[in-house]
Amino acid sequence: MMDSRRRSTVQPDLHGSTRIPGPASVKKPQNSTLRMSLAGPALRAPHLPSSGGSNPRQSILQSQNINPNPLLQSTTKQNYAVGRTPLNNSTRRGSTWGGGAPLAPSGSQGQKDPRPLRERAFQTQMKQDISAYLKGSGYEISQATLNNITGKDYRSIFDFLVSTLDPCHPLNQNARFEDEFVPALKALRYPFAHSIDNKWLAAPASMHSWPALLGVLHWLVEACKARALYEESGDPTLQKSSDVPEEFDDLWDHQALAFDYYDQAYILWLDMVDEFTEPNENLEDRYARKNERAQMDLDDKTGQLEQSTIELSKLKSTAPPITKLQQEIDTLRVDCEKFLKILDKYESRKKKLQDQIVCEKAEILTRGGLLDQLQAEQLKLSEIVKTQNLSPEEVIKMNTDHETLSQNLKDLKQKIAETNRNVMALEIHSAKRLGDAEEAIDAYTNLLSSLELFPPLAPPLQDVDLTLGLQTNVQNMLAGADIRRVIKPTLSAIAESKRSERASVESERIKFDNELDQLTLECENIDEEIGEVEKKVVALNDQADELRDVAQQEALVAGAETGRLERDLAHAKTAALANGMGVKSRLQALQFDYQEQVEKVSRLKEATVRAIIKNTHDIAMFKAEVSRHLTELRVFAEGE
Repeated sequence: MMDSRRRSTVQPDLHGSTRIPGPASVKKPQNSTLRMSLAGPALRAPHLPSSGGSNPRQSILQSQNINPNPLLQSTTKQNYAVGRTPLNNSTRRGSTWGGGAPLAPSGSQGQKDPRPLRERAFQTQMKQDISAYLKGSGYEISQATLNNITGKDYRSIFDFLVSTLDPCHPLNQNARFEDEFVPALKALRYPFAHSIDNKWLAAPASMHSWPALLGVLHWLVEACKARALYEESGDPTLQKSSDVPEEFDDLWDHQALAFDYYDQAYILWLDMVDEFTEPNENLEDRYARKNERAQMDLDDKTGQLEQSTIELSKLKSTAPPITKLQQEIDTLRVDCEKFLKILDKYESRKKKLQDQIVCEKAEILTRGGLLDQLQAEQLKLSEIVKTQNLSPEEVIKMNTDHETLSQNLKDLKQKIAETNRNVMALEIHSAKRLGDAEEAIDAYTNLLSSLELFPPLAPPLQDVDLTLGLQTNVQNMLAGADIRRVIKPTLSAIAESKRSERASVESERIKFDNELDQLTLECENIDEEIGEVEKKVVALNDQADELRDVAQQEALVAGAETGRLERDLAHAKTAALANGMGVKSRLQALQFDYQEQVEKVSRLKEATVRAIIKNTHDIAMFKAEVSRHLTELRVFAEGE
């Protein structure tokens, strides 16, 4: 019973859907032209229209002659005029007092009350709950009254709880309580109403009747508590339009706004106003406020999407950074390996030079010792010459020999000096040649490194070492494989293989250029097809515009015809008052013509909407197909 706070007095048909009767199927009183409420005449005071006039509208449907039930209506509609209910609210619950709804489920006829009603402790707890709720609600009652209750007090408490639970319940104080008690419980969906005997109400405090009647009061108290708790819960099913947030997606929020719109429009309709301008504007403004922030969010997300798309296209158009870094890492690794190999060569060269320096120092020490020995021998010979006793002839001969030897010594010293100069020149020349040779070997080594010909080579040359070096051995200064027999033939074979690879790569490039030209031609053909299809789409849009213009013209004509028929209908209504029953047939015919014109306008609107939807769907399908083809073409081009 607490699932919804609103009800619709539109009677459901046999299939469960609501049906609003048309003007031709409504029976109107013959002596009145009032427009009645969809709920029909009520027992309340009639609604006074806001605008003056002598032709107020009355309800179309019959009423159930009850007051509005606030439990089943919107909590925001407290000042309803008499008989005002929404025209169409198929999502609301039906009235509690509706004759078409079953009073209780079919399975509840034999249901037994599971509560321990005859236990003293449970009865005491129920009395305390009832007394506390009644005192909290402003109903003064003592504990003695509940301990020994009379029929009058029981009816007073029952009427108070029923009025609290459903203020619109039609309680008749002048009727017998026995006639009001069980129907009220069935209307309130009391699950054990079938077990209540009206005879118990004569003496409610008796032992056989008081437990069941006390259980009725306790159930009503719990239902009133649940109703109050539900009203204060702020649940969206309360459908308060004032509680609907600025942004909402809940179905109950949409239904709350719809019910508020129906309420305002129905009030205007009862006031003889057929144009619902203000309710339409209020509802449009409310949804405009709802959509404004969502549109701003959509624009921001669209801008972010465009920026992300541009960044994605840039990232896709360029090589991934990790690929570039991987290439740099590979290059650095290759350079490191080359550097380590060159460093090893220079270390070996340094070791050779150090060995050569050690040999030269040892030779210098040997030559120094020999020089000291010669100088000692010279001193010894000089002493011998001084101590000898020679004749003048011998002295002259010795002097002549000495001069000759001195001259020969000078000549020899000059020759030695000249030889030393020649040796120095030759050493300089040989050093230059050695430097040129080292530079040539370094250039050769760098060329091998750039060509990636350091060992090991690719099969079948894995056993060939193309590196060269210098040695201190004068007979064979080059260290490495034989240049004429190994290195030169190997390099010739490698050059021939590289030339063949270059020729194959060139042929592959020509092949890919040919395929790229074919793909470019296919893209141009697809662009031409897209242009043609765009022309067709423009033509379809023109046809849709023409259909819309034709539909608008026909709608205008139908509107004019509808206005004319309304004027004729009003004139026929006026004439019917004067001419009596003879004009009623004409009035009904005009009503049928008016209904046909309305249906015709509806069909034209539906046909126009279907045509627009079909053209829009065709355009969307075409765009999706073109996007799919372009995506496949791009994927194919990227794969190639």
